[in-house]
Amino acid sequence: MAHARTDGRFRWLIASSATSNLGDGIGKVAFPLLATTLTRDPVQIAALSAVQFLPWLLFAVLAGTLVDRVDRKKAMIVANAARAAVVAAITVLVAVSAVDIWTIYVAALLIGTAETVADSAANVLPPALVPEDRLESANSKLQACEIVGQTFLGGPVGSTTFALFAAFPFLLTSAGFAVAAAVLLGLAGSYRPRAEDNTRVRADFAEGVRWLRGNPLLLRLLAVAGLLSLASELAQAQLVLYALEDLRLSEATFGLFAFVGGIGGLAGAALTPRLVRFTGRRPVLVGGVLCCALGFGGMGLVRQPVASAVLFGLFAAAVVAVNVVLATARHTLVPSELLGRVLGVWRTAVWGAIPVGALLGGLLTELLGSPSRTFTASGVLLLAVTGYAAFALRNHPLR
Repeated sequence: MAHARTDGRFRWLIASSATSNLGDGIGKVAFPLLATTLTRDPVQIAALSAVQFLPWLLFAVLAGTLVDRVDRKKAMIVANAARAAVVAAITVLVAVSAVDIWTIYVAALLIGTAETVADSAANVLPPALVPEDRLESANSKLQACEIVGQTFLGGPVGSTTFALFAAFPFLLTSAGFAVAAAVLLGLAGSYRPRAEDNTRVRADFAEGVRWLRGNPLLLRLLAVAGLLSLASELAQAQLVLYALEDLRLSEATFGLFAFVGGIGGLAGAALTPRLVRFTGRRPVLVGGVLCCALGFGGMGLVRQPVASAVLFGLFAAAVVAVNVVLATARHTLVPSELLGRVLGVWRTAVWGAIPVGALLGGLLTELLGSPSRTFTASGVLLLAVTGYAAFALRNHPLR
Protein backbone atom coordinates (compact mmCIF):
# COMPACT_ATOMS: atom_id res chain seq x y z
CA MET A 1 0.00 0.00 0.00
CA ALA A 2 2.85 2.39 0.78
CA HIS A 3 4.33 1.81 -2.67
CA ALA A 4 0.94 2.45 -4.28
CA ARG A 5 0.63 5.80 -2.47
CA THR A 6 4.13 6.91 -3.44
CA ASP A 7 3.65 5.75 -7.04
CA GLY A 8 0.44 7.76 -7.19
CA ARG A 9 2.18 10.92 -6.04
CA PHE A 10 5.13 10.32 -8.35
CA ARG A 11 2.73 10.15 -11.31
CA TRP A 12 1.80 13.80 -10.72
CA LEU A 13 5.48 14.74 -10.95
CA ILE A 14 5.86 12.65 -14.11
CA ALA A 15 2.81 14.29 -15.69
CA SER A 16 4.10 17.78 -14.89
CA SER A 17 7.58 16.88 -16.11
CA ALA A 18 6.19 15.47 -19.35
CA THR A 19 4.23 18.62 -20.23
CA SER A 20 6.96 21.05 -19.18
CA ASN A 21 9.58 19.11 -21.14
CA LEU A 22 7.34 19.04 -24.19
CA GLY A 23 6.99 22.82 -24.01
CA ASP A 24 10.70 23.16 -23.35
CA GLY A 25 11.54 20.89 -26.29
CA ILE A 26 9.37 22.88 -28.69
CA GLY A 27 11.01 26.08 -27.47
CA LYS A 28 14.53 24.69 -27.68
CA VAL A 29 14.03 24.10 -31.39
CA ALA A 30 11.95 27.22 -32.09
CA PHE A 31 14.31 29.70 -30.41
CA PRO A 32 17.43 28.69 -32.43
CA LEU A 33 15.40 28.56 -35.65
CA LEU A 34 14.07 32.04 -34.91
CA ALA A 35 17.63 33.22 -34.27
CA THR A 36 18.80 31.81 -37.64
CA THR A 37 16.20 33.99 -39.40
CA LEU A 38 18.01 36.99 -37.93
CA THR A 39 21.67 35.87 -38.18
CA ARG A 40 23.88 32.97 -39.32
CA ASP A 41 26.87 34.15 -37.30
CA PRO A 42 28.09 31.07 -35.31
CA VAL A 43 29.11 33.18 -32.31
CA GLN A 44 25.70 34.86 -32.10
CA ILE A 45 23.96 31.51 -32.45
CA ALA A 46 26.23 30.07 -29.75
CA ALA A 47 25.49 33.08 -27.57
CA LEU A 48 21.82 32.04 -27.49
CA SER A 49 22.76 28.69 -25.96
CA ALA A 50 25.14 30.47 -23.59
CA VAL A 51 22.45 32.89 -22.42
CA GLN A 52 19.96 30.05 -21.92
CA PHE A 53 22.31 28.32 -19.50
CA LEU A 54 23.96 31.38 -17.95
CA PRO A 55 21.44 31.42 -15.06
CA TRP A 56 22.77 28.02 -13.97
CA LEU A 57 26.16 29.63 -13.50
CA LEU A 58 24.74 32.68 -11.74
CA PHE A 59 21.76 31.34 -9.78
CA ALA A 60 22.03 27.54 -9.43
CA VAL A 61 23.33 27.76 -5.85
CA LEU A 62 20.65 30.28 -4.90
CA ALA A 63 17.97 28.09 -6.52
CA GLY A 64 19.28 25.02 -4.72
CA THR A 65 19.28 26.85 -1.40
CA LEU A 66 15.77 28.11 -2.10
CA VAL A 67 14.34 24.64 -2.69
CA ASP A 68 15.82 23.53 0.63
CA ARG A 69 13.85 26.30 2.36
CA VAL A 70 10.43 26.37 0.66
CA ASP A 71 7.80 23.88 -0.45
CA ARG A 72 9.35 22.28 -3.53
CA LYS A 73 5.99 21.67 -5.20
CA LYS A 74 5.02 25.33 -4.87
CA ALA A 75 8.43 26.42 -6.18
CA MET A 76 7.85 24.36 -9.34
CA ILE A 77 4.37 25.82 -9.82
CA VAL A 78 5.58 29.43 -9.58
CA ALA A 79 8.61 28.81 -11.82
CA ASN A 80 6.57 27.10 -14.55
CA ALA A 81 3.95 29.87 -14.44
CA ALA A 82 6.73 32.46 -14.86
CA ARG A 83 8.14 30.61 -17.88
CA ALA A 84 4.67 30.45 -19.41
CA ALA A 85 4.26 34.23 -19.05
CA VAL A 86 7.63 35.07 -20.65
CA VAL A 87 7.06 32.80 -23.65
CA ALA A 88 3.54 34.19 -24.07
CA ALA A 89 5.07 37.66 -24.44
CA ILE A 90 7.52 36.34 -27.05
CA THR A 91 4.61 34.75 -28.92
CA VAL A 92 2.98 38.15 -29.32
CA LEU A 93 6.23 39.82 -30.42
CA VAL A 94 6.92 37.14 -33.03
CA ALA A 95 3.35 37.35 -34.33
CA VAL A 96 3.67 41.10 -34.94
CA SER A 97 7.27 40.82 -36.29
CA ALA A 98 8.69 42.95 -33.48
CA VAL A 99 11.42 40.60 -32.29
CA ASP A 100 15.20 41.02 -32.64
CA ILE A 101 18.19 38.99 -31.48
CA TRP A 102 18.51 40.95 -28.23
CA THR A 103 14.87 40.31 -27.35
CA ILE A 104 15.54 36.60 -27.86
CA TYR A 105 18.55 36.78 -25.55
CA VAL A 106 16.56 38.52 -22.80
CA ALA A 107 13.72 36.00 -23.05
CA ALA A 108 16.17 33.09 -22.94
CA LEU A 109 17.79 34.58 -19.83
CA LEU A 110 14.46 34.98 -18.02
CA ILE A 111 13.26 31.50 -18.99
CA GLY A 112 16.57 30.01 -17.91
CA THR A 113 16.38 31.77 -14.54
CA ALA A 114 12.95 30.29 -13.83
CA GLU A 115 14.23 26.93 -15.06
CA THR A 116 16.90 26.86 -12.33
CA VAL A 117 14.14 26.76 -9.73
CA ALA A 118 11.79 24.39 -11.59
CA ASP A 119 14.47 21.84 -12.44
CA SER A 120 16.21 22.00 -9.07
CA ALA A 121 12.93 21.30 -7.29
CA ALA A 122 12.01 18.49 -9.70
CA ASN A 123 15.40 16.81 -9.26
CA VAL A 124 15.21 16.70 -5.45
CA LEU A 125 11.57 15.57 -5.18
CA PRO A 126 11.91 11.85 -6.12
CA PRO A 127 13.29 10.67 -2.72
CA ALA A 128 10.14 12.11 -1.13
CA LEU A 129 7.90 10.28 -3.61
CA VAL A 130 9.45 6.83 -4.12
CA PRO A 131 11.38 4.37 -1.89
CA GLU A 132 15.16 4.24 -2.22
CA ASP A 133 15.20 0.91 -4.05
CA ARG A 134 13.14 2.46 -6.86
CA LEU A 135 15.16 5.63 -7.35
CA GLU A 136 17.01 4.24 -10.40
CA SER A 137 13.69 3.50 -12.08
CA ALA A 138 12.22 6.89 -11.06
CA ASN A 139 15.23 8.78 -12.41
CA SER A 140 15.07 6.80 -15.65
CA LYS A 141 11.41 7.74 -16.05
CA LEU A 142 12.21 11.42 -15.50
CA GLN A 143 15.02 11.17 -18.06
CA ALA A 144 12.61 9.46 -20.46
CA CYS A 145 10.12 12.32 -20.01
CA GLU A 146 12.86 14.82 -20.74
CA ILE A 147 14.02 13.01 -23.86
CA VAL A 148 10.56 12.26 -25.22
CA GLY A 149 9.34 15.79 -24.58
CA GLN A 150 12.41 17.72 -25.64
CA THR A 151 13.51 15.77 -28.72
CA PHE A 152 11.21 12.84 -29.53
CA LEU A 153 8.11 15.07 -29.70
CA GLY A 154 9.24 18.64 -29.05
CA GLY A 155 11.79 18.76 -31.86
CA PRO A 156 9.48 17.73 -34.74
CA VAL A 157 6.55 19.75 -33.38
CA GLY A 158 8.73 22.83 -32.90
CA SER A 159 10.30 22.75 -36.35
CA THR A 160 7.10 21.85 -38.22
CA THR A 161 4.96 24.50 -36.54
CA PHE A 162 7.73 27.09 -36.98
CA ALA A 163 7.75 26.40 -40.72
CA LEU A 164 3.96 26.88 -40.80
CA PHE A 165 3.75 30.02 -38.65
CA ALA A 166 6.69 31.34 -36.64
CA ALA A 167 4.65 32.29 -33.55
CA PHE A 168 2.87 28.92 -33.31
CA PRO A 169 5.61 26.92 -31.48
CA PHE A 170 6.00 29.68 -28.90
CA LEU A 171 2.28 29.55 -28.17
CA LEU A 172 2.57 25.79 -27.63
CA THR A 173 5.62 26.25 -25.39
CA SER A 174 3.77 28.73 -23.19
CA ALA A 175 0.80 26.35 -22.95
CA GLY A 176 3.10 23.47 -21.98
CA PHE A 177 4.58 25.40 -19.06
CA ALA A 178 1.13 26.56 -17.94
CA VAL A 179 -0.24 23.00 -17.94
CA ALA A 180 2.84 21.77 -16.05
CA ALA A 181 2.11 24.28 -13.30
CA ALA A 182 -1.58 23.38 -13.16
CA VAL A 183 -0.93 19.61 -12.99
CA LEU A 184 1.14 20.00 -9.84
CA LEU A 185 -1.91 21.34 -8.01
CA GLY A 186 -3.05 17.71 -7.89
CA LEU A 187 0.06 16.56 -6.00
CA ALA A 188 -1.11 16.13 -2.41
CA GLY A 189 1.05 16.97 0.57
CA SER A 190 3.67 19.47 1.65
CA TYR A 191 7.24 19.17 0.36
CA ARG A 192 9.04 21.67 2.50
CA PRO A 193 12.16 19.79 3.68
CA ARG A 194 12.37 21.28 7.17
CA ALA A 195 10.36 23.46 9.51
CA GLU A 196 13.09 25.84 10.66
CA ASP A 197 14.18 28.49 8.16
CA ASN A 198 15.97 30.92 10.39
CA THR A 199 19.46 30.35 9.01
CA ARG A 200 20.85 32.67 6.38
CA VAL A 201 21.12 31.67 2.73
CA ARG A 202 24.89 32.12 2.86
CA ALA A 203 25.13 29.72 5.79
CA ASP A 204 22.98 27.19 3.94
CA PHE A 205 25.19 27.46 0.88
CA ALA A 206 28.36 27.05 2.94
CA GLU A 207 26.88 23.92 4.51
CA GLY A 208 26.22 22.42 1.10
CA VAL A 209 29.75 23.24 -0.11
CA ARG A 210 31.31 21.77 3.03
CA TRP A 211 29.35 18.56 2.61
CA LEU A 212 30.34 18.25 -1.04
CA ARG A 213 34.02 18.91 -0.29
CA GLY A 214 33.93 16.18 2.32
CA ASN A 215 32.78 13.54 -0.17
CA PRO A 216 35.65 12.66 -2.56
CA LEU A 217 33.52 10.34 -4.68
CA LEU A 218 30.88 12.97 -5.39
CA LEU A 219 33.61 15.51 -6.17
CA ARG A 220 35.06 13.15 -8.80
CA LEU A 221 31.62 12.60 -10.30
CA LEU A 222 31.17 16.38 -10.37
CA ALA A 223 34.44 16.76 -12.28
CA VAL A 224 33.40 14.12 -14.83
CA ALA A 225 29.98 15.75 -15.28
CA GLY A 226 31.46 19.23 -15.67
CA LEU A 227 34.04 18.15 -18.26
CA LEU A 228 31.38 16.19 -20.18
CA SER A 229 29.12 19.24 -20.16
CA LEU A 230 31.85 21.59 -21.40
CA ALA A 231 33.18 19.32 -24.14
CA SER A 232 29.79 18.27 -25.52
CA GLU A 233 28.38 21.81 -25.58
CA LEU A 234 31.12 22.87 -27.99
CA ALA A 235 29.18 20.91 -30.61
CA GLN A 236 25.67 20.99 -29.16
CA ALA A 237 25.46 24.79 -29.46
CA GLN A 238 26.27 24.49 -33.18
CA LEU A 239 23.71 21.76 -33.90
CA VAL A 240 21.25 24.00 -35.72
CA LEU A 241 23.99 25.39 -38.01
CA TYR A 242 25.41 21.88 -38.51
CA ALA A 243 21.99 20.63 -39.65
CA LEU A 244 21.05 23.60 -41.82
CA GLU A 245 24.44 24.32 -43.41
CA ASP A 246 26.53 21.13 -43.39
CA LEU A 247 23.72 18.57 -43.82
CA ARG A 248 21.58 20.96 -45.92
CA LEU A 249 18.40 20.18 -43.98
CA SER A 250 15.37 22.45 -44.09
CA GLU A 251 13.90 24.11 -41.03
CA ALA A 252 11.04 21.58 -41.00
CA THR A 253 13.32 18.53 -41.23
CA PHE A 254 15.65 19.82 -38.51
CA GLY A 255 13.09 18.65 -35.96
CA LEU A 256 13.00 15.20 -37.56
CA PHE A 257 16.77 15.03 -37.20
CA ALA A 258 16.38 15.78 -33.49
CA PHE A 259 13.62 13.14 -33.39
CA VAL A 260 16.22 10.42 -33.99
CA GLY A 261 18.14 11.77 -31.02
CA GLY A 262 14.95 11.39 -29.03
CA ILE A 263 14.70 7.72 -30.01
CA GLY A 264 18.25 7.21 -28.82
CA GLY A 265 17.60 9.04 -25.57
CA LEU A 266 14.48 7.01 -24.91
CA ALA A 267 16.41 3.80 -25.54
CA GLY A 268 19.09 4.97 -23.13
CA ALA A 269 16.55 5.68 -20.41
CA ALA A 270 14.93 2.26 -20.89
CA LEU A 271 18.19 0.29 -20.96
CA THR A 272 20.16 2.03 -18.22
CA PRO A 273 18.53 0.31 -15.19
CA ARG A 274 19.13 -3.09 -16.82
CA LEU A 275 22.72 -2.24 -17.70
CA VAL A 276 23.36 -1.02 -14.16
CA ARG A 277 22.00 -4.26 -12.70
CA PHE A 278 24.16 -6.30 -15.09
CA THR A 279 27.47 -4.39 -15.01
CA GLY A 280 27.27 -1.85 -12.17
CA ARG A 281 27.15 1.92 -12.32
CA ARG A 282 30.82 2.69 -13.04
CA PRO A 283 31.01 0.76 -16.36
CA VAL A 284 27.76 2.37 -17.50
CA LEU A 285 29.09 5.82 -16.64
CA VAL A 286 32.48 5.37 -18.32
CA GLY A 287 30.99 3.56 -21.32
CA GLY A 288 28.39 6.30 -21.68
CA VAL A 289 31.03 9.03 -21.89
CA LEU A 290 32.91 6.96 -24.49
CA CYS A 291 29.77 6.61 -26.62
CA CYS A 292 29.24 10.38 -26.37
CA ALA A 293 32.71 10.81 -27.85
CA LEU A 294 32.04 8.34 -30.66
CA GLY A 295 28.69 9.95 -31.47
CA PHE A 296 29.86 13.55 -31.77
CA GLY A 297 33.25 12.65 -33.26
CA GLY A 298 31.52 10.55 -35.92
CA MET A 299 29.06 13.34 -36.72
CA GLY A 300 31.99 15.57 -37.54
CA LEU A 301 33.27 13.08 -40.11
CA VAL A 302 30.08 12.35 -42.06
CA ARG A 303 27.88 14.49 -44.30
CA GLN A 304 25.07 11.97 -44.78
CA PRO A 305 21.94 12.98 -42.81
CA VAL A 306 20.77 9.44 -41.92
CA ALA A 307 24.19 8.31 -40.67
CA SER A 308 24.61 11.56 -38.77
CA ALA A 309 21.18 11.21 -37.18
CA VAL A 310 22.03 7.67 -36.01
CA LEU A 311 25.25 8.97 -34.43
CA PHE A 312 23.26 11.75 -32.76
CA GLY A 313 20.94 9.06 -31.39
CA LEU A 314 23.97 7.23 -29.99
CA PHE A 315 25.10 10.41 -28.25
CA ALA A 316 21.62 10.99 -26.82
CA ALA A 317 21.35 7.43 -25.48
CA ALA A 318 24.79 7.68 -23.89
CA VAL A 319 24.27 11.05 -22.23
CA VAL A 320 20.96 9.87 -20.77
CA ALA A 321 22.68 6.80 -19.31
CA VAL A 322 25.34 9.01 -17.73
CA ASN A 323 22.71 11.37 -16.32
CA VAL A 324 20.71 8.52 -14.77
CA VAL A 325 23.80 7.17 -13.01
CA LEU A 326 24.81 10.63 -11.77
CA ALA A 327 21.32 11.48 -10.52
CA THR A 328 21.00 8.19 -8.64
CA ALA A 329 24.46 8.65 -7.12
CA ARG A 330 23.42 12.08 -5.81
CA HIS A 331 20.17 10.74 -4.37
CA THR A 332 21.90 7.87 -2.57
CA LEU A 333 24.94 9.78 -1.33
CA VAL A 334 23.44 13.13 -0.27
CA PRO A 335 21.12 13.54 2.76
CA SER A 336 17.62 14.64 1.74
CA GLU A 337 17.77 17.91 3.67
CA LEU A 338 20.94 18.90 1.78
CA LEU A 339 19.93 17.76 -1.70
CA GLY A 340 18.86 21.20 -2.92
CA ARG A 341 22.04 22.94 -1.80
CA VAL A 342 24.36 20.22 -3.07
CA LEU A 343 22.44 20.15 -6.36
CA GLY A 344 22.82 23.93 -6.55
CA VAL A 345 26.59 23.67 -6.27
CA TRP A 346 26.54 20.77 -8.74
CA ARG A 347 24.49 22.67 -11.30
CA THR A 348 26.65 25.78 -10.92
CA ALA A 349 29.68 23.76 -11.98
CA VAL A 350 28.09 21.40 -14.51
CA TRP A 351 25.45 23.56 -16.15
CA GLY A 352 27.59 26.64 -15.62
CA ALA A 353 30.11 25.00 -17.97
CA ILE A 354 27.51 25.02 -20.76
CA PRO A 355 27.63 28.76 -21.61
CA VAL A 356 31.42 28.58 -21.58
CA GLY A 357 31.39 25.57 -23.91
CA ALA A 358 28.78 27.18 -26.15
CA LEU A 359 30.79 30.35 -26.70
CA LEU A 360 33.98 28.37 -27.24
CA GLY A 361 32.10 26.25 -29.79
CA GLY A 362 30.97 29.35 -31.66
CA LEU A 363 34.51 30.72 -31.74
CA LEU A 364 35.85 27.32 -32.81
CA THR A 365 33.38 27.11 -35.70
CA GLU A 366 34.36 30.59 -36.81
CA LEU A 367 38.05 29.65 -36.60
CA LEU A 368 37.78 26.20 -38.25
CA GLY A 369 35.27 27.25 -40.88
CA SER A 370 32.48 24.71 -40.32
CA PRO A 371 30.31 23.23 -37.53
CA SER A 372 31.40 19.70 -38.58
CA ARG A 373 34.96 20.42 -37.53
CA THR A 374 33.71 21.62 -34.16
CA PHE A 375 31.90 18.29 -33.72
CA THR A 376 35.15 16.46 -34.47
CA ALA A 377 37.01 18.57 -31.90
CA SER A 378 34.27 17.87 -29.34
CA GLY A 379 34.60 14.13 -29.96
CA VAL A 380 38.37 14.25 -29.36
CA LEU A 381 37.90 16.15 -26.09
CA LEU A 382 35.23 13.68 -24.98
CA LEU A 383 37.69 10.84 -25.51
CA ALA A 384 39.98 12.59 -23.05
CA VAL A 385 37.09 12.91 -20.59
CA THR A 386 36.52 9.16 -20.95
CA GLY A 387 40.10 8.50 -19.95
CA TYR A 388 39.81 10.78 -16.95
CA ALA A 389 36.55 9.13 -15.82
CA ALA A 390 38.04 5.64 -16.06
CA PHE A 391 41.09 6.73 -14.05
CA ALA A 392 39.30 8.84 -11.42
CA LEU A 393 36.65 6.19 -10.67
CA ARG A 394 38.82 3.10 -10.98
CA ASN A 395 38.49 2.28 -7.25
CA HIS A 396 34.82 3.28 -6.96
CA PRO A 397 32.22 0.73 -8.14
CA LEU A 398 29.38 3.25 -7.41
CA ARG A 399 27.21 0.55 -5.88
